[in-house]
Amino acid sequence: MINLIFVHLIMTRFVELETFYKHLPDEVLGKVKSEAGNFNIFKIEDIISPGNKQVNYSRRNFFKVSLITGHNKLHYADKCVEITESALVFTNPMIPYLWERISDQQIGYVCIFTEDFFNRFEHINEYPVFQLTDNAIIPLNAMEVLKYSAIFSRMYDELQGDYIYKYNLLRNLLMEVVHDAQKMQPAIWSLAPGSNASNRIAASFTELLERQFPIELSNQTIKVNSPSAFAERLNIHVNHLNKALKEVTGQTTSQLINDRLLQEAKILLKSTSWSIAEIAWTLGFEEPNHFSSFFKNKVKIPPNKFRQSKVD
Repeated sequence: MINLIFVHLIMTRFVELETFYKHLPDEVLGKVKSEAGNFNIFKIEDIISPGNKQVNYSRRNFFKVSLITGHNKLHYADKCVEITESALVFTNPMIPYLWERISDQQIGYVCIFTEDFFNRFEHINEYPVFQLTDNAIIPLNAMEVLKYSAIFSRMYDELQGDYIYKYNLLRNLLMEVVHDAQKMQPAIWSLAPGSNASNRIAASFTELLERQFPIELSNQTIKVNSPSAFAERLNIHVNHLNKALKEVTGQTTSQLINDRLLQEAKILLKSTSWSIAEIAWTLGFEEPNHFSSFFKNKVKIPPNKFRQSKVD
């Protein structure tokens, strides 16, 4: 089913890691080591200049942890926070954002990495600073700036070195920043003046929904499958979420979730030999009969009959 929410998702660009590198100045790009793989760190003053164009409101396919000193606004999901001095900023591949530079004077560090960098060690995407928008920006005082500058500076220096275990050390230093940040008071967000908050909520909802599909393995199950679960992950009240989706798509949160579950159910019934119970479990239904009732209510025939029919 094509509706406005999926149009908004398509319009939200997805910036690849390679695209980030393409925008670096030649003198900085020349320092990027091929063995750095899924981790890199840059000085902000080396990668921006007053004439540089800023990337549009978009998703990236990598995580970013930044130590920023300067006047900026960060538009993150449906919210906006103004940074007048210094802050730690955590962004993830799930939620689109825009870093709007207000002043030309910017210093600090940008650390970028993919989930693969932590795969065998940590589930980095499960940490609150990467999950909840209210935890994503943390203002810093002068003493905290000195503390984190020392950590980022050490990461920068270690990456240039030839210590054989440097990536293990870099992971530890990065996790020190993450854990320290989660102990601190997060910033208070405000709606961006003039921004279309409903469209941004709708885009964030759709991206969170779509990241759970397609179902490719019978031991794979979706984790977020109710309006309250989506609202919690997006850090907004469920009524606010429902109102925004209704405004953009004309449908409720439950209708959009159910439509997507039904779409995937039909695909799995036609393209796999999995049992009804297995399909029900992958789609987040606690009991197979709950899934069968859901499916029959929507399609007017039970799932096993649908599987045997020529109806798509």
